[in-house]
Amino acid sequence: MRNRPIPGSSGLVREMSLLGDPLLHRPCEDVTDFGPPLAKLVEDMFATMYAAQGVGLAANQIGVPLKVFVYDCPDDDDVRHLGHVVNPELVEADGLTVRGPEGCLSLPGLEAGTDRFDHAVVEGLTMTGEPVRIAGTGWFARCLQHECDHLEGTVYTDRLTGLRRTRALRAARRAPWAREG
Repeated sequence: MRNRPIPGSSGLVREMSLLGDPLLHRPCEDVTDFGPPLAKLVEDMFATMYAAQGVGLAANQIGVPLKVFVYDCPDDDDVRHLGHVVNPELVEADGLTVRGPEGCLSLPGLEAGTDRFDHAVVEGLTMTGEPVRIAGTGWFARCLQHECDHLEGTVYTDRLTGLRRTRALRAARRAPWAREG
């Protein structure tokens, strides 16, 4: 995918970083500039996430090593959660541990059963610097934990163990997108 405008939006669809990109395995930097470039980044992230048919996207997935993620994700009651978080911090992750299918836009077409807590709370800022606190359960809690992991340099396959990890990494090596690079 190349950087391209998306019809009906001023957002730019950015090229996706894929598994193996060193940027996906390094902690991101705090955002300190809350000006127009940050607003443009968030807009581009939404455009890229929608073009890739995802429910969440971290900035390092499009080559920007800043602590920002966007989401448009339902919870288990099919309530839609839409927004963004700058400099997020996962302040709660508790409740039941649920193993569920998890995928990632940086590993297109692949998924693996991954353990996540059923409840998560993230605190951070909006793109204008206002404090925000987001709580989620079920699928949305999984999304919040997944995106926070990205910004710390962790991909969901890093959380897998044993045979699940072996199979996921083998599938990633064999994926068409891994052979294109």
